[in-house]
Order: sequence, then C-alpha cells, then structure tokens
Amino acid sequence: MKVCIYGAGAIGGFVASRLANSVELSLVARGPHLRAMQEQGLTLVEADGETKTNQVTATDKAASLGVQDYVIVTLKAHSLPTIVDDLLPLIGPMTTVISAVNGIPWWYTHGLDSKYAERCMESVDPGGKIWNAIGPDKAVGCVVYPSAEIVQPGVIRHLSDNKFSLGEPDGTKTDRVKMFADLMIDNGLKAPVRPRLRDEIWIKLWGNLAFNPLSVLTGADLYTLATEPGTRTIARNMMLEAQNIGEELGIRFSVDVDRRIAGAAAVGAHRTSMLQDFDSGRPLEIGALVGAVQELGSMLSLPTPTIDMVHELLAQRISVRDTRGA
Repeated sequence: MKVCIYGAGAIGGFVASRLANSVELSLVARGPHLRAMQEQGLTLVEADGETKTNQVTATDKAASLGVQDYVIVTLKAHSLPTIVDDLLPLIGPMTTVISAVNGIPWWYTHGLDSKYAERCMESVDPGGKIWNAIGPDKAVGCVVYPSAEIVQPGVIRHLSDNKFSLGEPDGTKTDRVKMFADLMIDNGLKAPVRPRLRDEIWIKLWGNLAFNPLSVLTGADLYTLATEPGTRTIARNMMLEAQNIGEELGIRFSVDVDRRIAGAAAVGAHRTSMLQDFDSGRPLEIGALVGAVQELGSMLSLPTPTIDMVHELLAQRISVRDTRGA
C-alpha cells in the first residue's frame, strides 16, 4: 500500500512515525523540517518519553512520488487551494484523499442529505478549485484529536490523544475507509469510522469558531476566554448562532453549549494555534473556522451577528499586523 502524507508537520509527522514500518510511505514537506528528515530521519518523542527514529522518504516534489493509494492531507485548510496542482500527480482513479483539516472541509456538501448538497463552499474552496480538480468522491473525512508539536526540525513530540475519527461524506462504511481505519488501528491509533462524521466536525469546530478568533483579538489564553464573563458571553453567542445553522443542516450536538465551554476551560492556560500563527506572522484558518459558518448561515438565511462582528474585528487586526510588518 502506498501512502503519502502531504504537509508533514506536527500531526502529519506523528502519523508518519506510526505508519512508517507498515506501508510504502512518503512525506511532502518543506524547509528545515524537510532537510532534517532527509538527512537524519523522522524522530517521534511519545507522550511517555519513548523515542524512535525512522528513515523516511521525504521530498518537496510530490510529482516524483507517483500515484498513491491514500493521500493524507494535513495542511491547514487555507493552504489547500494553493497546492491542488501539486497534489494531482499523486492521485489516480483509485486514490483516496484523507482530509485531515480543521473546520468545515471543502467536500462538506458532497453526499449531504439536504437540498444544499453538492454546492462548493467558496470560503474554503474559492472557485471550486479543489472540488473540480480532485473531485469530492475521492474524499474521506477525518477529525483530528491528537496534539503534537515540532520541537526542532525533524523531531515531533506527541503531547496527547491518538484518535482520528473517519467517515465517508455519505455516511456509508466503504472498503476504502475500513481498510484505512484498520491500518491506523494496527499501528496503535484510534480510528473509529463514523456514519455521522459531520456531527464531530461541528463539535470540534464549535469551540474553534469562537475561541480562536477571540484569542487573537485579546491575546488571552483559553481558560481566561472561557471563564471571564465578557469573552465567555461573546463566545457563547457565537456558538449558539453556529448551533442554529448546524441543527438546520441536521447536525446533532451531543453536548450543550455550556458544557462545551467548560470543556474548553478545562484545557487550561493554552494559547490557541490561531494566536500562535498570528504572533508568528502566518496566515490564519479564518475561512474554514469562521467564514464557512457565515457562508452556511447565509445559505440558510440564518443570521450570525456576533460571528460577523468578531470576523470583521479579526480582519482588521490582521490588516494592522500585516501593515506594521510590511
């Protein structure tokens, strides 16, 4: 079995380390991290301190790898439209693309039991570039729960969790998703196949939608945002607006909004990934986490006033950062 991990950063590197001895594995990466993997291999430091190094095939030239059985895309959602052309040489008639990204994915409306099915999401796939080039029929969804970090080029530290929930867009349990789940499970990962993966997508999105933008606007950690009355109220209003949209699309929220906020507070004084990206001058995952919810709300004629306000403030904050950095 040929498996390529495209965007082998912290999460991609974690998965790669677990699968390295089970498949014909390749990684697409760039910069110092790529050079370190090419020269010294990929090292994984597990949460319990166990360390292992695997020699891996790593490149920044995806076309050199040939057609794959599975392509696991672990880039942030806003990067996907820019790398579609680079992905295409990896994809043949039988290739499955595992979409391991945060937020509303580009394939979201494919197989949806709704009159809104088969519509491209402009906020995550401008002009339908991914949809038209790859085809949503090749996508299998994946909700990522592990936490990991690159501690130095070529070295990944696994911090917590090992679950990757999988699901076909139409909810069926196909051979391709079962085979991939078995591969993950055989290598010590949890990989439940969900008939309603969109429910999990929304539960994870629910918190990211609110707390990530607010962290950029305030600089506050997750515990502060979830417990300080002002930011907690704003976050709660954003989440309720999103819940209205999700439920209109058939989503079942397994927890209520206050329990979800309590779960965020329980994480502690964590700086969100969006705040870290902001401080580092990197692009932010706004489209998949915020813009897509607004787009779905507009599609359903459901208002999102709090989300709209926070989105506008976030855009201004980014503009000021980028202008000062110019």
